[in-house]
Amino acid sequence: MTATPDVDASATATIHNPATGAVAGTVRWTDPADVPRIAAGLRQAQREWEARGAAGRAKVLARFAVWMGEHRDEIEQLLIKETGKSATDAAQEVPLLIMIASYYIKTMEKALAPETRPAPLPFLSIKKIQVHYRPRPVVAIIAPWNYPVANLLMDGIAALAAGSAVLLKPSERTPLTAELLLRGWIDSGAPEVMAIVQGAREAVEAVVDNADFVQFTGSSATGAKVAERAARTLTPISLELGGKDPMIVLEDADIELAAHAAVWGAFFNAGQTCVSVERVYVMEQVYDAFVDAVVKDVQNLKMGAGDGFDFGSLIDDSQVAVVERHVADALAKGGRARTGGKRPSGPGSFYEPTVLVDVDHSMDCMMEETFGPTLPIMKVSSVAEAVRLANDSPYGLSAAVFSRDIERAKDVALQLDCGAVNVNDVISNLMCTTAPMGGWKTSGIGARFGGADGIRKFCKQETVVVPRTAVGAGGNYYNNSLKALKRMNTMMTKLALARPKRTAK
Repeated sequence: MTATPDVDASATATIHNPATGAVAGTVRWTDPADVPRIAAGLRQAQREWEARGAAGRAKVLARFAVWMGEHRDEIEQLLIKETGKSATDAAQEVPLLIMIASYYIKTMEKALAPETRPAPLPFLSIKKIQVHYRPRPVVAIIAPWNYPVANLLMDGIAALAAGSAVLLKPSERTPLTAELLLRGWIDSGAPEVMAIVQGAREAVEAVVDNADFVQFTGSSATGAKVAERAARTLTPISLELGGKDPMIVLEDADIELAAHAAVWGAFFNAGQTCVSVERVYVMEQVYDAFVDAVVKDVQNLKMGAGDGFDFGSLIDDSQVAVVERHVADALAKGGRARTGGKRPSGPGSFYEPTVLVDVDHSMDCMMEETFGPTLPIMKVSSVAEAVRLANDSPYGLSAAVFSRDIERAKDVALQLDCGAVNVNDVISNLMCTTAPMGGWKTSGIGARFGGADGIRKFCKQETVVVPRTAVGAGGNYYNNSLKALKRMNTMMTKLALARPKRTAK
């Protein structure tokens, strides 16, 4: 049996593997009273980090990416120990960070270069208008436990690229890999612009109070509390929150492909993924064939931590309890479990991969975020019904649409109320660092990634207007005679009403 570790400021705690109960390591919790000092040290170091310029910072990030590649096995073994992941699931996180670092190393100099903007009116052409991107000194990264490596630094790398220092607050459930990554940053010869605060609620509050920007990933309920805390100091935030991501299978879909995608999307990382497939709507013409294909796939899955397994344990027994409640509610209301439906005997916070059918929106498994290894599948009679049900949710993170007709699938995608839609695939938008990944409704505020915007979000915009010539300087100062005002009004009216010239065809 595993549970969230007790957090006592300045105390040392033992972290256990949720799959086996074995000791994964120890951590010393940070006294929240020390956070202002830690943030002040980062703020001081950040000045030199910013002064290096984008090219100088890119060299440091490149060394860190190399370190992560060289120490991948060490990171993944510790990741398995503190999360109970399978080796397959653990193997996804370091490559994602290296991919993100590689992208920003190549693009950060251009993304942060000052932008020259055109003059809005002819008489302002004597001015040169530039927008500069200045990093926010200390960016707080408050990360969840489901991907302790990836979620900790997928935004942290962009913040470092921007020229910010980063204050990391990993989940109290998975604090160990953060310490290893910080060691790697220092071992890479990087300056001390990365620090860690370990702890729970009080540590989060101290981090938010002492940051210049907060990136939070986690539940919608906790995200709302972070936003409320940040509002006290008008600290800008970006929130990537919960999801209940729908998948729609049209009658012309490749059923085998759709079934494989649904199984992987639902059970990858034991379903503990914000963009996992949490509910499926299938056209009645292909419903039975789809369910049969899904069940066949699920029956081949191997559950267990470490090597040789498809997915591992849940993070602790409290997460198992959520899954048990959702499954029990579905079964009590007429749903059926085609696979799984129970917790296996033996140690660890495991739950069998569970395919639920005969489900509807009266059931918790279709309306609440489960964050566990369940796959509820609902039959629908039309595309309109599928879209209506998919949008019938307080969440709006991502979705998937399967059809052999790509244009038809795109049309359906653009009717869904969410931040991203994958056509004939699942979760792949997480790899698209050139496009924004953000949620609608209670799934978040702002976005991560998004090309240049993924770096610029950690910057303040500063507009600098300089003269191109000394001619006319000060000509309008206190020039408020009635004649001058009438002349200005006439000119502005003509400019506003002027029609663009037609170009010859």
